[in-house]
Amino acid sequence: MSMAIARREVAPVPRMLGAQLWSVVLGYIRNPMFTLFSMVLPVMFFCFFGLTNIHQHISSSVTVGAYILASMSAYAMSNVLVYNIGINQATQRARKLDVLQRATPLPGGVALLASVIGGMALAILALLPLMVVGAIGGVEMPVTHWLDLAAAVIVGSLPMLGLGMLIGYGASPNVAPALASLIYLPMAFASGLFVPLTEMPSVIRDVAHYLPLYHLGQLSWNAVGYAQEPVWQALAWTAGWTLVLFLAAARAYRLDQQRKFS
Repeated sequence: MSMAIARREVAPVPRMLGAQLWSVVLGYIRNPMFTLFSMVLPVMFFCFFGLTNIHQHISSSVTVGAYILASMSAYAMSNVLVYNIGINQATQRARKLDVLQRATPLPGGVALLASVIGGMALAILALLPLMVVGAIGGVEMPVTHWLDLAAAVIVGSLPMLGLGMLIGYGASPNVAPALASLIYLPMAFASGLFVPLTEMPSVIRDVAHYLPLYHLGQLSWNAVGYAQEPVWQALAWTAGWTLVLFLAAARAYRLDQQRKFS
């Protein structure tokens, strides 16, 4: 009887998820500087490189402004997922928040899911100021292209969510920022998000095709009408990288839990 009563006193999983998700959102609100920096940086890059030649054409139907907007959209989304989720998770582990949660009825999976949903929501939110600035600045595309671009970067950034979780559970808070930069920034350059691959050395062009950010870029450029890779191929690579990085993140999570609670 007592066990049945105890079970009834525990909140339903959806309610726990909602409450935990709100706590994740509050964490971002109460520490806004890093979040704002993640949102402002892609807008600044777009203003530097996109606005000056916004109406110049790189093909018969694609302008420089649309191409760079697609590149910076991919950067904005993936940057938030790698840095915000990775560093935030590493910091929470250092503060022993997972140990505190272990003493509550909150399941670990619910806490993890709330962090993932909150991080994805923040990354999607980072797209809004960039797209607003792009539209005001003069990027002219059909509405369907704007929607396709948003969908492309959301789907294409899933491997970066796995990478962020892998860093968050596999590195200490002191190491996580440096590790994220060491992995993400060279990959972003080698994938053509900042400099077109045609201007890169041949060895980088050869390696780029195996990088998850390259295929995110291809999905983004394809959404605005400019890409060098079929959508199905980019999606296949994205699915493969998502599986690999999520499995690696799950392994890092289990090892972290074993060290603390075994």
